[in-house]
Amino acid sequence: MARRPTLEFWYEFASTYSYLAAMRIERLAEEAGVEIRWRPFLLGPIFAAQGWNSSPFNLYPAKGRAMWRDVEREAARLGLPALKRPDPFPQNSLSATRAATYGMDHDWLVPFSKAVFESAFAKGQSIAEPPAIVALLNDLGLDGTVILKAAALETNKGRLRVNGEEARSRGIFGAPTFLTDDGELFWGNDRLEQALAWAVGDRPIGIR
Repeated sequence: MARRPTLEFWYEFASTYSYLAAMRIERLAEEAGVEIRWRPFLLGPIFAAQGWNSSPFNLYPAKGRAMWRDVEREAARLGLPALKRPDPFPQNSLSATRAATYGMDHDWLVPFSKAVFESAFAKGQSIAEPPAIVALLNDLGLDGTVILKAAALETNKGRLRVNGEEARSRGIFGAPTFLTDDGELFWGNDRLEQALAWAVGDRPIGIR
């Protein structure tokens, strides 16, 4: 049986558009016959390398206002709960991302990632404090305290740093980003369908 094409899904828990993508990527990928590799990472260091000390949606208020309205429309269109804006935005996603990085070797990564996004953007809850992450893990039937302790070990923290370096080296500058088997990069929730099409070999005429 031929191997299904793979699409890497690079996401940041503080990212509104990563939230939208995470809530719909599984169904679309299954319909397209594509395997998804979930890749949590921290966007803050990438922004810092560009000279930004916050989200561009905060640095450019007009852009931020347009983004929030756009995400509200998209959440409604997708049948998701009404968007709840986290305060502050963006949230500190370090603890959640450490846990997700540790979860890359476990089958709970996807349900945990979706639970974090739902907590932040569908419920308006904080994901910044470690006890909040422990509670989300516990709700999945896991031992959140043990997992968060393992996620804070230097081996896992080092893996998270390496993932961030990999993201930069592969040209990732925002989230969500989708990378196909041949290295084609698609940025943004609105490019998910195009990324899946590319992954299965459906290319625009004249583009290889």
